[in-house]
Amino acid sequence: MLNTTVEPRAGLREWLGLAILALPTLLLSIDVSVLHLAVPHIGEDLSPSASQMLWIIDIYGFMIAGFLVAMGTLGDRIGRRRLLLIGAAAFGVASVFAAYATDPVALIAARAALGVAGATLMPSTLALISNMFRDPQQRGLAIAVWVTMFSVGIALGPVVGGLFLEFFWWGSVFLLGVPIMLLLLVAGPRLLPEYRAERAGRIDLASVALSLAAILPVIWGIKELAKEGPSPLSILAVVVGLVVGVTFVRRQRVLADPLMDVRLFRIRRFTVMLTAMLFSMLIAGGTYLFVTQYLQLVSGLSPMRAGLWLLPAAIALIITSMLAPVLAQRFRPASVVAVGLVVSAVGHFMLATVGSTDGLAQLVTGFALVYAGGGPLIALGTDMVVGSAPPEQAGSASAISETSTELGMALGVAVLGSIGTAVYRSQITVPDGFTGDATAAEETLTAAVSRAAQLPGDLASALLTSARDAFTGGLNTVGAISATVTVLLAVLVVAAVRDRASRDEQPADGSEEKMPAQTEGAVR
Repeated sequence: MLNTTVEPRAGLREWLGLAILALPTLLLSIDVSVLHLAVPHIGEDLSPSASQMLWIIDIYGFMIAGFLVAMGTLGDRIGRRRLLLIGAAAFGVASVFAAYATDPVALIAARAALGVAGATLMPSTLALISNMFRDPQQRGLAIAVWVTMFSVGIALGPVVGGLFLEFFWWGSVFLLGVPIMLLLLVAGPRLLPEYRAERAGRIDLASVALSLAAILPVIWGIKELAKEGPSPLSILAVVVGLVVGVTFVRRQRVLADPLMDVRLFRIRRFTVMLTAMLFSMLIAGGTYLFVTQYLQLVSGLSPMRAGLWLLPAAIALIITSMLAPVLAQRFRPASVVAVGLVVSAVGHFMLATVGSTDGLAQLVTGFALVYAGGGPLIALGTDMVVGSAPPEQAGSASAISETSTELGMALGVAVLGSIGTAVYRSQITVPDGFTGDATAAEETLTAAVSRAAQLPGDLASALLTSARDAFTGGLNTVGAISATVTVLLAVLVVAAVRDRASRDEQPADGSEEKMPAQTEGAVR
């Protein structure tokens, strides 16, 4: 039976609050994009190994993914606004430590701290939006605005980050978050209402530990498999992570206060859209890593010019993110998402065929199509995931949604990054007469470019040509894999999601089982 209750409509305070909630989203998306631009500069200054560089990039996402659900439960207990403000303060402090890191290990540690702080911000923002905007149409628009701010951050990140990298050291890009967090700390208490569950469950620390113990070994094992091939240790790590993951799920089923309510996965729309968002963000994370390095290290662009060439993709994402809710009023949301994924697949195919010379226009066009096609999935998918869960489960649904996207980004860097690196290493040829550190040049394109700067003209040109061709081969492989996966996702969405989003949708197995409700308390 459909729920005919008329939900209250949001007023001016809620819309002003949405503007404040957009700040963490803006910051987190800027942080992702500027870091990729800073990779060559970090590599030159701190000289991290290939493995350390991947950890610098993806430890942030791993920690967010590991702590998101725990922080969602903590927000239910102490108040979502309070947790948001605590996270803002912690994120600002960690940003300063990252900016002034003096070695790869210190930067990895600072990025891990940023991830834990980021995990407090993300579920709080989305859960507060769901609580503040009860009306389905207003909620859909609010989430679209929230997603658009993510797109705006992606657009601003390369330009602002490129400008900073043009005139300052790489650490300056982390300081961008400090004024944004200060603004949130000042305006948040004045504009955001406080929400907490009246009967919030306790936080199960064992479940928090199990979630981390499941994620990190799997990611490490996958990276090692792609880097060195199958080995007893890498296979064991993946197996251990999967076993711990099964243990985590079983524990949630028997706990009186589960860290994650796994019964949400019985809702077909929830599970399918969550899966699509996970794999879509996995693809996006790996693709962005290679595109930004191609612009700077293959095409030879400065950080500022590279950021400007990324603008078409970001603008396309903004347009389609805002257009998707409008189209969803006329067409099936699943069809809008599927068409967007097909557009993305075309863009990935263009990346799969780009060359190492004269490939800039094709790369920019393909990447713009990738982002344009992803806009509907991000905008509609988030609303469909959160909207398909009961209102009292908004916090859990928000945390799981954010876990999916962040874990996808981290997995993309780990999996696709490792695959592309493996292709690079298999294709690069160090020219005869090279007397430097051949191992370093064969490990990463950044190292090869650095070594080439110390060689005479002909030898440097030969090394750069081979390294750039090998790196482009890695990009082509990533593009081909991404195109295939994106088409499969489009088929999955069309086949499995058949009607419009509804909070009253029954579980996929037809069960009428009710999930335990938590009464929400609003403290104004």
